[in-house]
Amino acid sequence: MEAAPAAVLERERLTAEMAFRGGDAAPRDGGEPAPSIVIKIRRRLPDFARNIKLKYVKLGIRHGGSPTSLLPMLCVPALAAAAYSFGRLDVMYYSVDLLTCVAWLGTATLLLTAYYLKRPRPVYLVDFACYKPEDEHKISKAGFLEMTESTGCFNDAALDFQTKITTRSALGDETYLPPGVQARPPRLNMAEARMEAEAVMFGCLDALFASTGINPRRDVRILIVNCSLFNPTPSLASMIINHYKMREDVKSFNLGGMGCSAGLIAVDLAKDMLQANPNSYAVVLSTENITLNWYFGNDRSMLLSNCIFRMGGAAALLSNKRADAGRAKYRLLHTVRTHKGASDECFNCVYQREDEDGKVGVSLARELMAVAGDALKTNITTLGPLVLPLVEQLKFLKSLMMRRVFRVKGVRPYIPDFRRAFEHFCVHAGGRAVLEEVQRSLSLEDTDMEPSKCTLHRFGNTSSSSLWYELAYAEAKGRVRRGHRVWQIGFGSGFKCNSAVWRSLRDVPAVSPGGGGAAAGPGGKSCNPWVEDVDKYPPKAYV
Repeated sequence: MEAAPAAVLERERLTAEMAFRGGDAAPRDGGEPAPSIVIKIRRRLPDFARNIKLKYVKLGIRHGGSPTSLLPMLCVPALAAAAYSFGRLDVMYYSVDLLTCVAWLGTATLLLTAYYLKRPRPVYLVDFACYKPEDEHKISKAGFLEMTESTGCFNDAALDFQTKITTRSALGDETYLPPGVQARPPRLNMAEARMEAEAVMFGCLDALFASTGINPRRDVRILIVNCSLFNPTPSLASMIINHYKMREDVKSFNLGGMGCSAGLIAVDLAKDMLQANPNSYAVVLSTENITLNWYFGNDRSMLLSNCIFRMGGAAALLSNKRADAGRAKYRLLHTVRTHKGASDECFNCVYQREDEDGKVGVSLARELMAVAGDALKTNITTLGPLVLPLVEQLKFLKSLMMRRVFRVKGVRPYIPDFRRAFEHFCVHAGGRAVLEEVQRSLSLEDTDMEPSKCTLHRFGNTSSSSLWYELAYAEAKGRVRRGHRVWQIGFGSGFKCNSAVWRSLRDVPAVSPGGGGAAAGPGGKSCNPWVEDVDKYPPKAYV
């Protein structure tokens, strides 16, 4: 009977934490406060050392190999055969078999030509820009709670719940909310939503085009915009095309309803489009709209988004022009996408619906942590063969052989050290609990999670654009050096987990409050949102 609670905790992936408090309880007869014990039950990510599915490892191996990549290797035996034929002497006539030699050389030349014509085009990240709202849009945690109470839309239980979540959210006092939400009474209408979208999109795009010298009217041939919950007509992509008067043959895409991982989906789509369109620029813009998606009901599962989501957006310029290799910051190495939507539990864990009173909101299920963990495990198992050093892969293969071939009992699967594959980790700043569990599951150091935690503290959860704020933080600190590898991990509704791997092509200088080291947009505004705050982070008691 005593083992039953532990079994339940293990089966439900729960963690029990015990804390002692001496001053919160009622005083004893002698006047001293009675000590109290507080037990917190938290849902954790699954243990990655269990149930490693071999099919995802095979998927990663197939993901990294293509028939085109084998062509240079086929040239080696062809050239060897040509050399052998050229030097072979006939026993009778001592003549050189020139015909065979020419045939083998022709085969090798044909293979090299086919590889040159069919090889994947490199995809470069020339630069990116993150939007930093004006100071008048800042809101502190106390201001958020006061604003929530002043609306009169929430009952006492909902107010207490939001107070508890906000206090533990790890958000700071300088996040941003759009003016329509902060107004008294709130102005939640289409006009305010469009104003928010225009401010975010045009703000980061103006800075991006100014820093890269790109003429949007002439140079941009591919435009991809992702925003999950705000999809007006005409689309956000059309708003950008109209504002910048882009060319008539621009290929535009507007991705909606794909959650916080949609930014990496947009990058993957841009990569595919750049493979099909040579000598082109692609612009990817990631944002989320807060104004029309604020929840005014009392359903706790829907109130979480009010407490953590904040205003923000980012734009990136991608190129397949080899001439941009000298000025680009990064080269895209891999994109791996994982979709668990075939499972009803995964599909329903992040769901937009109406509550009992008919008010629309996004519901976050209790199973979200477990679902996110399963998706992450699948994604990193697929990604591993593409990025891990040979030593780590051999250790994994050894443990796999011991378990599957020799049937040795008690051997757990080896979980590779991803810190040997990457220098920088950009984990979607979805919330404090998510970041802590990802750090524990992947055995990452505090310095590895610093960009994600500082982004959550300074800007909140800005949805799909949070990955770019995190990369901007690493750049602002001057930590990105040539050859460094960056791993971006995004989670989103559906349920999806997506990864992108970049390699730095040059040293990125640190920024300073005076603006040095960062490309400036119009009016001297930097593409990096950390210019004025880089010296303040990480704070001593951050999050």
